[in-house]
Amino acid sequence: ISKLQTYFLSHSLQAKMSKPVQARRLEGIDKNIWVEFVKLAATYSKVNLGQGFPDFPAPDFLTEALTRALGGGNHMLHQYTRAFGHPPLVKVLAQFFEKLLGRELDPMTNVMVTVGAYQALFCCFQALVDEGDEVIIIEPFFDCYESMVKMAGGTPVFVPLRPNPPKDGKLMSSADWQLDPAELASKFSERTKAIVLNSPNNPLGKVFSREELGLIAELCVKHDVLCISDEVYEWLVYDGKQHIRIASLQGMWDRTVVVGSAGKTFSATGWKVGWVVGPDRLLQHLRTVHQNSVYHCATIAQEAVAQGFQRELMLYGKPESYFIQLPKELQRKRDWLVQSLDDVGMKPIIPEGTYFLVADISQFKSDVPDVPNSDEPYDYRFTKWMVKNKGLAAIPLSAFYSEAHKNNYTNFIRFCFAKEEATLKAANDILQKWKQEKTSS
Repeated sequence: ISKLQTYFLSHSLQAKMSKPVQARRLEGIDKNIWVEFVKLAATYSKVNLGQGFPDFPAPDFLTEALTRALGGGNHMLHQYTRAFGHPPLVKVLAQFFEKLLGRELDPMTNVMVTVGAYQALFCCFQALVDEGDEVIIIEPFFDCYESMVKMAGGTPVFVPLRPNPPKDGKLMSSADWQLDPAELASKFSERTKAIVLNSPNNPLGKVFSREELGLIAELCVKHDVLCISDEVYEWLVYDGKQHIRIASLQGMWDRTVVVGSAGKTFSATGWKVGWVVGPDRLLQHLRTVHQNSVYHCATIAQEAVAQGFQRELMLYGKPESYFIQLPKELQRKRDWLVQSLDDVGMKPIIPEGTYFLVADISQFKSDVPDVPNSDEPYDYRFTKWMVKNKGLAAIPLSAFYSEAHKNNYTNFIRFCFAKEEATLKAANDILQKWKQEKTSS
């Protein structure tokens, strides 16, 4: 090759390499707390109460259903099924949600199966949110809501649940974190396309009351706003509380997409089977996103989940139902962790639902000195210090807030109590030893 050819070749390659590679819609959302903290937990933790997954087995009836599906001789379960949901699964989901919502559902148009609730949410935002649309997000919120709204070209608008501590010295409950009705109403405008509701709420464990949901529903109807209702913890409600489905309230069915998760429902988060339930006028657009992204979910897993729901449909409301047994078991574990944290001086906020419990770390701040002018929120530094020095993994609460509001909530961390008793006991041992070290120093 001549020198002239070499010159032009090298310069043409440089010119091509100078073009931006990253799509603009990814700007500012490349960092993810789960990547960072899962790695920290894997490296340092003796006890992981961080990421939200059970370390106890999925129920026998579910794993047995999977084994039957794998070895039962129906070779078609190893092939594609219907793209929008395996027929046995969408049919039983429709039957189940007919009971819960009090209306007839068409399994082919009112239900769609997704790769976990995460992909269900992605479909919602991509299908329903346009450039310039505003989406109201209630804080604290599961972190992907903000990123997914931005990826769709929308603008997140945040409204916080504000803590109202009891004056009698009792421990705070997640019910003590409430919306200000006037503040919520002020966030609705002609640009508002949707509101994201997460009840029971991750990370607080708040179960929204009928009155609170009625306020949200009234504003949605008034302003013609859609509701993306993340209800993955719908069965995990404690102390006799009731999970109210906003889609069942007047005027809300036609404007609500309900998101659910077999991972949370059946304690099998790695299966990644989720679903959406809603009117065809909304779901038809979610199907378009689904068919042009993942297209299809694992047939075998859908078959096993379908059998799990068929069992639960027969046992609906009976004591033997897994949906009754699991929350009873988790409530005991919640109470155990509440007592353990309270005993050492980490003040827990008692959750009404979910896998999670938020605790106030104010009395432990002396162990991890503040760093003036630091860009990193205090709870991030605290949790990193705790996993590296004590072997106990948790998640900073400010990770569930927008950038503008993070610094208002840096004295709290989130623990997951959906764990084996041995795991919770090991966590208690770490906390007790830490308390003794504090006392003696």
